[in-house]
Amino acid sequence: MRSDAGENQARILFAARQVFTEAGEDVPVTRVARRAGVSVATLYRRFPTRDLLIAGVHARQWEECLTVHAELLQSPDPTQALRELVQRLCACQISDKGYTRAYVDAVIAGRGLDHERLATDRLVTRLLHRAQTAGALRPDLTVADFRLVIAGNQGVITAAGRDAEAASRRYVTHMLRSFHV
Repeated sequence: MRSDAGENQARILFAARQVFTEAGEDVPVTRVARRAGVSVATLYRRFPTRDLLIAGVHARQWEECLTVHAELLQSPDPTQALRELVQRLCACQISDKGYTRAYVDAVIAGRGLDHERLATDRLVTRLLHRAQTAGALRPDLTVADFRLVIAGNQGVITAAGRDAEAASRRYVTHMLRSFHV
């Protein structure tokens, strides 16, 4: 790939992530091209379909998720790591209307973004097991409970409107308290 083509691709992906975060993935690609400072033809040369553009944006975000997963697995306190995972994901439900919506929909429904969802399930399972073994969390908690918290947070965000951020934080705090022995 020529250096200018690589730069265009990077600008398009950066712009797409910003636009998708702000408005979701259904926005016209012309908005992405405009934000990237490239023509629509250039965008389509790099990403012939919307799905390929979305996949390109998601690939970068998934790499960031994997970094977070690795950090959380290294945490000496699995309860705190699980708390941080839930808090981060719930905060992203408010701030990122693109990837997070697709990711959360997959986590809640148990289908879609299979690789990402299964990796998250493995992370949650490991953290839950470690925290339960340490006696810090209720022994009956499962990955399904994690999914319920995420699904419930989406409902809280929708119902709270302008107060979504504060309502989400309050909801997450209460739910995480219910996980403890």
